[in-house]
Amino acid sequence: MSNQRKNTRTPLKVRLRIEHPVHGELLVNTRDISDCGVYILMDQGEDLLTLGERVTGQVQGLPMEAPILQLEVVRVEPMGVGLRFVHD
Repeated sequence: MSNQRKNTRTPLKVRLRIEHPVHGELLVNTRDISDCGVYILMDQGEDLLTLGERVTGQVQGLPMEAPILQLEVVRVEPMGVGLRFVHD
């Protein structure tokens, strides 16, 4: 399978707080980021998040409060979930 990504992924490990309308607050780690989205590591991703679902996310542990971003689930795999940045 060829990689058809338009944006380069950059490895990035940070703590991300996800707010889910049903499951509440989830604290996860990121694996990588690109201009259009972020990949989060979560073993239960297939059980908690579904394609097309929207959540909010905020990076944790910075010296200042990070912005809260709107994210859409675009890929669900056994090891994690791909989230696209939503710009409304």
